[in-house]
Amino acid sequence: MVKTFSAEFVGTMVLVLFGCGAAVLGGFDHVGQLGIALAFGFAIVAMAYGIGPVSGCHVNPAVSLAAFVAGRMSLKDMGLYWVAQFLGAVAGAAIIGLIAKTGFTSLGANGFDAGSPGGYGLHAALVFEVVATAIFVVVILGVTGDKGHGAFAGLAIGLTLAVIHIVGIQVTGVSVNPARSFGPALLQGGEALAQVWAFFVAPAVGAVIGALLFRFKVLEPAA
Repeated sequence: MVKTFSAEFVGTMVLVLFGCGAAVLGGFDHVGQLGIALAFGFAIVAMAYGIGPVSGCHVNPAVSLAAFVAGRMSLKDMGLYWVAQFLGAVAGAAIIGLIAKTGFTSLGANGFDAGSPGGYGLHAALVFEVVATAIFVVVILGVTGDKGHGAFAGLAIGLTLAVIHIVGIQVTGVSVNPARSFGPALLQGGEALAQVWAFFVAPAVGAVIGALLFRFKVLEPAA
């Protein structure tokens, strides 16, 4: 359990540090939207191969929820993963805050309306996050299943996350991960913390939708 907890803590910390760090420390003017998207994607690829053998590299409460709904994880294990993931995200955001010139005032938090990079409202944010999380979960459960492409799973998952960011950064900054949203929002406070509920609800709904497709064997490969 200690190894699993540590792996999920470190993995989520790295995801937030590299992904949100690319946005905060690199910035749109230097690395651009594509660079930020690739930072999130590459962070997942690296962690998938680095800690995947230890914990499966969920590094995302929505992914753990999907694994539980799909019947691939126990409730107890899901709770352990959640604690590690949320704490890891806070640690990653804290490291960014200690480095950034702006301190903890801007940590790459997700948002809608004024908090959206492109000025998108709540409706657009919820639709995007639900759909994107469902797609993300479908890819993860598909490539990590008994008949998945194990050796290439990390690459497939990372590329999917990168594409999701390319499409959605202007909408919400992209969450599809309640922990990734919580860490920056908690330390940044203000509007980011007030809006973080949306990035718990929408990814959870999307995760359940994606997971049910496997639970009811709609997308499970034939035996």
